[in-house]
Amino acid sequence: MNTWIKEQLELQREPDFQKFTAKLLPGVEHILGVRLPALRKMAKQLAKGDWQTYLRAACDDSYEEIMLQGMVLGYAKGNLQEKEPFLRAFLPKIDNWSVCDSVCSTLKLAKTQPAEFWDFLAEYLHSPREYEVRFALVQMLDYYVNEEYLERVLEAVDHLDLKFYYVQMAQAWAISICYREFPERTLPFLKENHLDDFTHNKALQKITESLKVAKEEKAYIRTLKRKSTER
Repeated sequence: MNTWIKEQLELQREPDFQKFTAKLLPGVEHILGVRLPALRKMAKQLAKGDWQTYLRAACDDSYEEIMLQGMVLGYAKGNLQEKEPFLRAFLPKIDNWSVCDSVCSTLKLAKTQPAEFWDFLAEYLHSPREYEVRFALVQMLDYYVNEEYLERVLEAVDHLDLKFYYVQMAQAWAISICYREFPERTLPFLKENHLDDFTHNKALQKITESLKVAKEEKAYIRTLKRKSTER
């Protein structure tokens, strides 16, 4: 299995795309330069087979091989109880925003088991690992910004005080999605929250950059910006 994977990745690697990806992911090593659609095609093929055996023996030799593992977890048939041990083994391997966010968009457990998966994600909000926390936040902003979970999402974002850049950016992103979908219910949060100034102002920036927010709303949102010497 791993031999086939390495052969397929080698056939589809592109030197120019490798350089492009490396610039987007500074510090990430062993990037082969395989495009996401090709990885998704491979992941779907692997997910149709004995995905559990594949994941137990999967190699972590490249960015693409780790991405594949997360995508297979997303595409494979199975509930949270079946996938949980594999997901817990996978999450510590995430070391960049690209793997984190691409896997989040593939894994759909929040749609089929929202309550159970929320409890799973809430646990990872307390992780000391930057990308485990980001994974929880991106899952929340992808699947839980709705009538039932809105307040819980805002509360989760508000009570994080980790000075990791990609956590702070996910917090800001989540708040902007909450405002876009539920402006009246999110506005009080923008006026009073426990966010550090950097994250608060980033959230406002993301809201004002949204094409789905009215011009007059953006003008008011800008008045909520904090003066800060952070960063």
